[in-house]
Amino acid sequence: MVNFSLEGKVALVTGASYGIGFAIATAFAKAGATIVFNDIKQELVDKGLAAYKEEGINAHGYVCDVTNEEAVNALVAQVEKEVGVIDILVNNAGIIKRIPMCEMSADQFRQVIDVDLNAPFIVSKAVIPSMIKKGHGKIINICSMMSELGRETVSAYAAAKGGLKMLTRNIASEYGEFNIQCNGIGPGYIATPQTAPLRERQADGSRHPFDAFIVAKTPAARWGTPEDLMGPAVFLASDASNFVNGHVLYVDGGILAYIGKQPK
Repeated sequence: MVNFSLEGKVALVTGASYGIGFAIATAFAKAGATIVFNDIKQELVDKGLAAYKEEGINAHGYVCDVTNEEAVNALVAQVEKEVGVIDILVNNAGIIKRIPMCEMSADQFRQVIDVDLNAPFIVSKAVIPSMIKKGHGKIINICSMMSELGRETVSAYAAAKGGLKMLTRNIASEYGEFNIQCNGIGPGYIATPQTAPLRERQADGSRHPFDAFIVAKTPAARWGTPEDLMGPAVFLASDASNFVNGHVLYVDGGILAYIGKQPK
């Protein structure tokens, strides 16, 4: 039987105070890993620590801006000193700005690219040397269906997530010989605080038009939950995936495989 245990592993999950990152870190802890997470504000870190404590998890939380290379290098050094060498990295921190492309400023575009693409490069670069020395490592990049698709108002996000897919493949290609596996998870539409405005009921109690659109376009006929990502993340973080490299696993309820129902 393949081994899905993460016993004895140190996992860093960026932006994991809540939502997808929190769910993935919780799954790792239940599989035996020691959890390290960061967020950009102390308030978010404190809320995250309290939430992990409620789950019976003794997590280690740090304030760090993952777009700042100097701060990231300091964080990794501190984690290695206080907790241990990072065995598993999940590049989860991300933002989205829903603005039509021609109304978006170049600065707004750069901000999304900085958090969603540059930061995974910076954090991965910081942890890889110690992974090479240790002889193994797992990097999981949280990609998106927008790594494959485009749609209105998300030009920066789609560009960043498409780039993240290719960064995933390149890390796998460049560092696979050192027993480092880099894969991605591409969530579908997941019910998180970030997507809450898209799921709010209308004044008359009806579904938000986008909510109805997504449910109709998804063969599973529902939004995903952060918990839907737990199993795939544990698989990609464990020895069970040691020969899986450079792959993006789409956890999307089938939406990428579905062209839609034929009109009657």
